[in-house]
Amino acid sequence: MLRALMYILPLALTIYAFIDCLNTPEDEVKHLPKVVWVIIILLFWIVGPIVWFAAGKLRRAPAGGRTPSEWHRNHRSEWVAPDDNPEFLKSLKEENKKDESLLKDWEADLRRREEELKKREQGEDKGEN
Repeated sequence: MLRALMYILPLALTIYAFIDCLNTPEDEVKHLPKVVWVIIILLFWIVGPIVWFAAGKLRRAPAGGRTPSEWHRNHRSEWVAPDDNPEFLKSLKEENKKDESLLKDWEADLRRREEELKKREQGEDKGEN
């Protein structure tokens, strides 16, 4: 079992490094062209993959991301709770002001209609007497 592990472990490391090298964008490969790295990984079984992981690949992602979805994800604003969001609180105050002015208009209209009804009722009462 130990003998098999001596062959399986380097083989797995080589396969992983080979796939990682193929999937790495060209602009993230360091020191040598990507094709040369593939040859080094395949020819030098144990040393090639270790050197690839140590020196062949840029380990940080590009600042803007590689894909459009990453670009949008990086520029997304952070979620803020409604009670901590000043824009939301400001919109609530504006809505409250609008609602209050609408309520005042309705109350004034209701008073005016009540006064008109009282005048009509008083006019009808005088006309009947």
